[in-house]
Amino acid sequence: MKNTDCLPVSQWRFSIEQEDITEQLSNEFGILPLMSKILMSRNIVNLSDARKYLFPSLNDLHNPFLMKDMDKAVYRVIQAIQRKEKIVVFGDYDADGITSIAVMLKFFSGLLPETDFYIPDRIGEGYGLNRGAIDLLKSRSVDLIITVDCGVSDLECVAYASTLGIDTIILDHHEVPEILPHAVAVIDPHRPDCPFPFKHLAGVGIAFNFLIGLRGKLRQEGFWNDRTYPNLKNYLDLVALGTIGDISPLVDENRIFTKIGLDLITEDKRVGLKALKEICGIDTQVMDTNKASFCLIPRINAAGRVGSPTEAVKLLLTDDLAEARDIARVLDGYNRKRQAIEKTILQEILEEISKTIDPHLKSSLVFASANWHPGVIGIVASRLVDRFYRPAILISLRNGIGKGSGRSIADFNIYQGLKKCESLLLSYGGHQYAAGISIREEDIEEFKNILEGVIREDIQPVNMISQTTIDAQCQLHDVNHDLLVQIAMLAPFGSRNPEPVLCVRNVNVAASNVVGNNHLRLRLNGDGVSCNGIWFSKGHFIKQLTSGTTSDIAFTPQFNYWNGVNEIQLKMKDMSVPAG
Repeated sequence: MKNTDCLPVSQWRFSIEQEDITEQLSNEFGILPLMSKILMSRNIVNLSDARKYLFPSLNDLHNPFLMKDMDKAVYRVIQAIQRKEKIVVFGDYDADGITSIAVMLKFFSGLLPETDFYIPDRIGEGYGLNRGAIDLLKSRSVDLIITVDCGVSDLECVAYASTLGIDTIILDHHEVPEILPHAVAVIDPHRPDCPFPFKHLAGVGIAFNFLIGLRGKLRQEGFWNDRTYPNLKNYLDLVALGTIGDISPLVDENRIFTKIGLDLITEDKRVGLKALKEICGIDTQVMDTNKASFCLIPRINAAGRVGSPTEAVKLLLTDDLAEARDIARVLDGYNRKRQAIEKTILQEILEEISKTIDPHLKSSLVFASANWHPGVIGIVASRLVDRFYRPAILISLRNGIGKGSGRSIADFNIYQGLKKCESLLLSYGGHQYAAGISIREEDIEEFKNILEGVIREDIQPVNMISQTTIDAQCQLHDVNHDLLVQIAMLAPFGSRNPEPVLCVRNVNVAASNVVGNNHLRLRLNGDGVSCNGIWFSKGHFIKQLTSGTTSDIAFTPQFNYWNGVNEIQLKMKDMSVPAG
């Protein structure tokens, strides 16, 4: 592993440029050549793809009936509507599951007002369907369970529900097991037999596609002739939050959902989100993925981690601003509690690492404790991945059983890795970057060893190096107002559509100082141009970047608004200083 006390801190990867395509994109869309290079680095090399990318439109959504079993699911729900059956939407306790439940209930409120929802207790019940919950739903005379953001691995529970006369429809986006549950319909684009062209929807994206299909079929049957036809576009604020919260790739349909949804959040179309923005102090700001990720979503997630996810569902469904503000304060309290617990767990693990292992020599980081709150360990695992660039799994122990949450790096598919360890696991599920497990306490040590070997088969510890992908090289004078205005067309930024990173060679460091919480502020000169830079949490590099140092820099350009002044600032990603 690269010593992160040296510069550069990552391995730089440069995109291949093709001048003919650059010129074609620039001429067609009136964009700067540098913008065309950024598009090319994202594998957008023809006019059709570029148009869809630059101008996301609901017209570009795929036909939801391309999803395997969509027709079966829609038919069964129409049957339930006609029979006035009782439906329960069964979801997960994270932001994706909570927003999935909210969009489903919002739609069904005009069809079957008695439609209810169920979210299992994270500690007492765990993830997905369980027999206790099914028994409870049977006692409430439920006829149909629709799972959202869960269910595809719940073979036994689906079969059990069937013996009680309860049908199940599964709307999920996690990796599918070899044997699917025997449900009325299993909608999951990861099914090998599913022809839907986009495989990376969040759970809420699956739910939204289902509602498109259901609404359309009901229209064909004349259902809306004497009812208000629902405008599903108004649900996209919730779809955006669930998609961002699940760290789903912001490409294809996810990009369309998120672009439109963030605009709706900015416009305060939903009183629950308006109240949440107020409590975060961002109610007058334009919403983007960063504000959603670090302000809104953590408070929604906190309800399912250390409080009650029911509160978050109520927030998203209420039309009463006073009630929304009350709930927002509760969620903010949950989030503060979550932050404190997270900080304690992370510090404990970092101390253990410093005393017992050299993380540079390990391929994975697996830790377990009976003292850890199971609702927070997934976040802490993410912190470890960010710090050490290693797959990490943390396990919370209770009565001899461990509930684990894992996060991974781009180089390793954690779900496939767990598949090779399944003989030691009571259960597991997830996708490439995140997964959950259940394991007996006595099997954890052997699991650690096997997982370590599985990862080493794919990638050696010495090769686990954080990478910085450079979209394009340029000169410092190319970084101007016009460029930043056009870069805004690339938003929303997130997984598989990160903020563009540019590279400028041979830049002179005119001045440097540490500000705030160990942030490095720089004054950079090149090509007769001066510009300010900020490198967050990297104040310890100041000794290597004294005045007069020449460096190659990797950065994202941005507008910095401060004290009424709007200036261009370089958000540093990495710097390369010649040795000696």
